Amino acid sequence: MPLYSTLSGGKSGSPKAMDTQSDGKSFEQLRQECLQAGVLFEDPDFPAQDSSLFYSQSVPVNFEWKRPKELCNNPKFIVSGASRTDICQGQLGDCWLLAAIASLTLKQDALARVMPPDQDFDRKYAGIFHFQFWMHNKWLDVVVDDRLPTVRNQLVMLHSTSKDEFWSALLEKAYAKVHGSYESLKGGSTMEAMEDFTGGVGEMYETNNSKDDLFPIMKKALDRGSMLGCSIDISSSAESEAKTTTGLVKGHAYSITGVEEVNFQGRKVRLVRVRNPWGQVEWNGPWSDNSSEWNYVDRSDKTRLQQNAIDDGEFWMEFEDFKKNYDKVEICNMSPDSLMENTKHQWEVSVFEGNWIRGSTAGGCRNYIDTFWTNPQYKLRLEDTDDDEDDLCSVVIALMQKNRRRLRKEGLDLRTIGFTIYDAPREVDQVGKDFFRYNPSKARSKTYINLREVSERFKLPPGDYMVIPTTFQPHEEADFLIRVFSEKKATALEMGSNVDADLPEPPAPSPPEEETDEEKGLRRLFKQLAGQDQAICATELQQLLNGVLSRRKEIKFDGLSLGTCHSIINLMDVDNTGKLEFQEFKVFWEKMKKWIMLFLSFDTNRSGKMSSYELRNALDAAGMHLNNKLLQLIALRFANTEHDIDFDDYLTCIVRLENMFRAFQTLDKAKMGKVNMNLMQFLMLSMNV
Repeated sequence: MPLYSTLSGGKSGSPKAMDTQSDGKSFEQLRQECLQAGVLFEDPDFPAQDSSLFYSQSVPVNFEWKRPKELCNNPKFIVSGASRTDICQGQLGDCWLLAAIASLTLKQDALARVMPPDQDFDRKYAGIFHFQFWMHNKWLDVVVDDRLPTVRNQLVMLHSTSKDEFWSALLEKAYAKVHGSYESLKGGSTMEAMEDFTGGVGEMYETNNSKDDLFPIMKKALDRGSMLGCSIDISSSAESEAKTTTGLVKGHAYSITGVEEVNFQGRKVRLVRVRNPWGQVEWNGPWSDNSSEWNYVDRSDKTRLQQNAIDDGEFWMEFEDFKKNYDKVEICNMSPDSLMENTKHQWEVSVFEGNWIRGSTAGGCRNYIDTFWTNPQYKLRLEDTDDDEDDLCSVVIALMQKNRRRLRKEGLDLRTIGFTIYDAPREVDQVGKDFFRYNPSKARSKTYINLREVSERFKLPPGDYMVIPTTFQPHEEADFLIRVFSEKKATALEMGSNVDADLPEPPAPSPPEEETDEEKGLRRLFKQLAGQDQAICATELQQLLNGVLSRRKEIKFDGLSLGTCHSIINLMDVDNTGKLEFQEFKVFWEKMKKWIMLFLSFDTNRSGKMSSYELRNALDAAGMHLNNKLLQLIALRFANTEHDIDFDDYLTCIVRLENMFRAFQTLDKAKMGKVNMNLMQFLMLSMNV
């Protein structure tokens, strides 16, 4: 069952981070063991080897892994506080990560979460450090040793401007460990790292299509403790990190560190402060560090805003120039557990974990109507309107695909994902194909795109809505996380999660004198196979059914297995003889005729097979209602590589399910949906289905 959690406004304490080391030991345990043994920690989970650096190429130069004490006389974890001006990019293309780290240093409470205190190179030094990252709705505690890749005694990856400071290099190493290697960090979005540092949810704005309220949105976001980044698009790989004549760098991730308004020659000028994570290379246009505009503002404003007017990679620019030069702005909204208690505005958050499984829940986008409806469905109820809106509710919906950066080395890159929102019908547990055929969507993500996360802000009237997360193409598998951030409290639940069965008792078989011609023919065939006891065993049942069903040209049929025939006898053998008498067989035959009709009605292309995506409807019509997890297991067990189920597998599935439902209902005497059983009962039940 997909995981669900919710966070409400009001700080209740940050959740404890999970230990991630393969031996199950915590940072404190490992450090204490090393101190007692008098050895320095060497991480077996992320060894000082080439494989920790690159996965797709040979190492271009001869790297040496060295500890800070081998690089300087008096190394420090942090010198005079961690600052955005501390960090410089190394040889790795992860400026997106550096921009996020720069923003992180502006939020000391969030920084203290990512870099727990009590770490240094003094009396407790044991060559081990730890960091905490948010990954897919969990906080992880990640330990690393302090062996860092160097060339000629110089750090070659992320490093500090100060030769004796190592927090940033070790933070990058821990983040690389989470994703499998340093190479896995090549290329990315600042938003991705911002979310991993805070558990927040991101939004992206294109400056050339931005609303008039982008400046106040940015200012309000910084006031609310959000983290912000920006970047300039490139049209080809040749433009990547190309410097413009104005001192800006294309295809490069910057962090936004301030938004202000100043009086300038009798008018208000809106300014944005931006930082280049390189720690150098700055904007040289109006309002840059040494521009003349600063001579015409109030002295107190100049002193306050230009207190660090040095070549440190940070600069001011007018908002109109900012919009002309930068293409994207990214905002990371903080979740309640990441905010300080005095933060005025806090989000209400609902979180679901799910997956798209080929053959059952990987339905693709609305273009593929035959499978679209099988995607996971989530109901969202909005009741209270925003304080500053008369009749609308603000909500941010974010769809994240999980673990794709780590899976790169297996050739599994990002899926193209998006989501659609519909008005939800009341009192419906799962919406079928016809609903989507005849009802338009209410809203949707702007585009389907191969990003780790797609998010969108909506203003919707109060009501019930249905969110459908999908990949663009059907049959594409991935795990996902969907988060709903709302201004006011909202309720959310997964649809189609009920598991139950409505299995009416079959009518009594007709007496011999009232049998139809079909039943008389079955009786003659039955007598030919039955012995003197006028009953058939599983082998004889197999012969009978295979003989009859093989004549049906409208179904693909490879023959029933002996195991399936045993299951049929277990289902129908009311007097526990281990065989079927004719009256019992007649009852089963009526059941099977109904199941055949259902099979044919869902074989829409008359191929003789049923699509595994349609299995939910067929089972529903047979009285058995399953959730996505069970349907995924059934599709994996019975469907072929083309996501089809032939009749013999379909019959095997439906017989076993009815057996299991009836066995459970027999044990569930109180009708509570729960049973207690001992080992003997469990084994008997398992063997009999």
